[in-house]
Amino acid sequence: MRIGQLAERTGTSERLLRYYERVGLLTADRRPNGYRDYAPAAERTVRQIRALLAAGLPTSLIKQMLPCAEADGSLRPCPGVLGALRTQLTELDRRAADLAQAQQTLREAIAVTERAS
Repeated sequence: MRIGQLAERTGTSERLLRYYERVGLLTADRRPNGYRDYAPAAERTVRQIRALLAAGLPTSLIKQMLPCAEADGSLRPCPGVLGALRTQLTELDRRAADLAQAQQTLREAIAVTERAS
């Protein structure tokens, strides 16, 4: 499929698809006219990339993990990434705690403002 079709099917911009290709997350063959030609499995790969990016993983780690992806979209154990995944989880936990504190501060500000009015 061509890049426009892949973009439409995955809800991802063509620009991002080209970026994924440039950093080695996605591959495409080239047609004689120079157009990219993606295999049907590229749609699943893009969805996996998007999910892993949403989890906060850097593209360098995603690149290591994609070969461990199963056809159903799940991941099988991937050698050499456990430490990086744990580090990322620790960072997400820290950010979640920061957000929880920000929520509490905002709730308190709203409560004080409501009482004053």
